Amino acid sequence: MRKALRIALGLILAALSAGLFTLAFPPYDLWPLVWVGLVPMIVAQHLVLPKRLSGLAAGVGIGGFFWGYFGDMFAGSVWYMRWLPLIIGVVATLIGSRDRAFHERTGYRWFVLQGAAVWVGIEMVRGFIPVMGTWGFAAYALYEQPWLIQPVSIFGIYGLSLLVLLVNYGLALGVMALFDRRIHRLARNWLIGISFLLAAWIGLSLTLTQYETRNTPHVRVAAIQPAFKIKSEAGLQKMYDLTRQAAAQGAQLVVWHEGALPFDPQAEHSDELRALVAKTGTHLVIGYAVETGQGLRNEVTVLTPEGEFPGVYGKDHPVAFAGETSLTRGTYPVYETPFGRLGTIICYDLDFTDTARKVARNGAQLITVPSFDWPEVAAKHYSHIVFRAVENRVAMIKADVAFDSAIVDPYGRILERAVTPRPEQAILVADMSLGTADAPAIRLGDWVGWLCLVGMVILATLDVVTARRVAG
Repeated sequence: MRKALRIALGLILAALSAGLFTLAFPPYDLWPLVWVGLVPMIVAQHLVLPKRLSGLAAGVGIGGFFWGYFGDMFAGSVWYMRWLPLIIGVVATLIGSRDRAFHERTGYRWFVLQGAAVWVGIEMVRGFIPVMGTWGFAAYALYEQPWLIQPVSIFGIYGLSLLVLLVNYGLALGVMALFDRRIHRLARNWLIGISFLLAAWIGLSLTLTQYETRNTPHVRVAAIQPAFKIKSEAGLQKMYDLTRQAAAQGAQLVVWHEGALPFDPQAEHSDELRALVAKTGTHLVIGYAVETGQGLRNEVTVLTPEGEFPGVYGKDHPVAFAGETSLTRGTYPVYETPFGRLGTIICYDLDFTDTARKVARNGAQLITVPSFDWPEVAAKHYSHIVFRAVENRVAMIKADVAFDSAIVDPYGRILERAVTPRPEQAILVADMSLGTADAPAIRLGDWVGWLCLVGMVILATLDVVTARRVAG
């Protein structure tokens, strides 16, 4: 009976963590919960559940979180995307099944560090997987807190995720110390150290905000969200009209969504488009998709008021689970304009840290992001733009077909947005300062993620070594 009660209580605590962590993210946005949401799961794994079943806490907590986070996002996709939360839960169970024995053998001295490093190390691995990317990273829950996220320009998104996980594991160790006096001093020292680390992070973030560069050029920009896909001449004329409306509000740069045109604007309707930008005086960012015998050309080009197409960008990360291809990927052009240096990426490129970094490394001060999202991702996908902006200190504009357009400044402040689960037409217009593209993270890359990945491997090796010593 006692064992059954422990199992039931442990699973309830793990499920509680799944719910709390889910509520920290959009569309609920109860962001403070991200700092404490994993504590019940961790306590269940290391204190409540029987040792042999301890991995179930991680499986239920982490798998449950991703079930709540993804929801119906992949309902119409391939089987492995529909079952992704269950797959994650099984993997988490297997990984977590060894943790408790390891920490008991080593006196919990590695408890906080191992838990945080493994989580962020796995985030690093996910960042390389085409079907995963950065979706569900712990740091994304804080996308509406610009006062808190500025050190991401140095430590990257992995640095903020690491801080979140250190706090969760530190608090969990503190709870466990209430029931085990042997780890009381260890828990106290960790909590003191993490408190200083959190204070230092907040202080650095506020300092970076105070030193914001205010003499960078300003530009009025617009994102067009038409709420329809162009299938006829009437649809094309409607896009022209929306562009004229944005220009009438003073927009110097107008961004269309991913695949807005079913043809290459450099080859078809070129004269019409040139007449449009000449009359409005705008730089127009045009997404288009061209089917070929070899696959899809998913591209973006820029049309200047002088009628020139200075270059083409091909989508860097096609959506592999949807069968998408991108024949012209691999180049990252940046264009000189009267208002600053302009770069482009496309939709799913937002979900990886590398593409925006490559464009910023080439000097872009402003990056446009034409996208073609579906309703189930709308509340979450646009939040990624905040971190790509801060990581690189660039302004960003996301123009979606119908669901989640946004304009974000180089400090991650959301100036304008139109986010809805239903198709909604919008013209977002905002005055924004261009970025400096000088964030240390541009040069350093995902160094914290790599550090955690190395730490995860070292600690896994230590687990094996100590287990053999005990067995021997």
